[in-house]
Amino acid sequence: MEKAKQQRSLERNYLSYLRLERGLSDNSLDAYKRDLEKLSSYLSSKQKDFGIAKTTDLQQFIKALSEAGLERSSIARIISAIRGFYKFLLVERILDFDPTESLELKTPKRQPPEILTVREIESILSKPDLTSKKGIRDKAILEFLYATGARVSELTTLTVSQLFLRDGLVRLFGKGKKERIVPIGKAAIGILDEYLDKVRPLFLKKSKMTDAIFLSQERGTGLSRMAVWNIIQEYTKAAKIEKRITPHTFRHSFATHLLEGGADLRIVQELLGHADISTTEIYTHIDRSYLLEVHRRFHPRG
Repeated sequence: MEKAKQQRSLERNYLSYLRLERGLSDNSLDAYKRDLEKLSSYLSSKQKDFGIAKTTDLQQFIKALSEAGLERSSIARIISAIRGFYKFLLVERILDFDPTESLELKTPKRQPPEILTVREIESILSKPDLTSKKGIRDKAILEFLYATGARVSELTTLTVSQLFLRDGLVRLFGKGKKERIVPIGKAAIGILDEYLDKVRPLFLKKSKMTDAIFLSQERGTGLSRMAVWNIIQEYTKAAKIEKRITPHTFRHSFATHLLEGGADLRIVQELLGHADISTTEIYTHIDRSYLLEVHRRFHPRG
């Protein structure tokens, strides 16, 4: 019982470190917590704990995860969490060795995300009915996602004070509440102006005052992620596009089209709010695929 308490205490200390020092979001912290609980439960079943676990124990844990049917990407994430945890224990001098140092894991090859072509984007953007209040709002949402590369969570939490349309800028708060300033193009500014001036005041109910920009027509409250997902599906279907499209697809397409147009990778990293450029580099593989496709199609001896 005492050992179990000690294990939970170590977990709590690490999670506090991640929250305070690294500024991780609640969702990320929950994921770390679940991953550590999986390891703790496994070690307990072997009458072991974090302090005496060896590399072979952790390798057996990985094997057990694989045999349980977990996706390789999920296992890679769990191992990453464990490595961070043991490095924390080492730095805090709770342990004097790191059992993850020689831990081997062949990380899965990252699959390029689904993207839309420029023509497909234009087709989707042309579908909202601009004679209706809902259509103006939906067009503003679609244009904003494609113009800024914002995450759906950044869109649903967007407030009036974050928009600087005269300057063509928006302040976004990403993972860990990290702030970044992103330009908005003329097309998005035009429809946002129209939505904010003519439509949002009609959706905003006095009994439910909110600073959220994108509102539900029925309730006058901020839209949920699922509501935005449904909007995307509606216009993707109307455009007769059969790809599996989500709000994040607009973010992927935003990044890919910038790189295809010649944008610097570091600039795209800044616009997306990626802490590590290796996360952004996946789009260079998409860009190369695009270049190969163009070469094959148009080169006389392709």
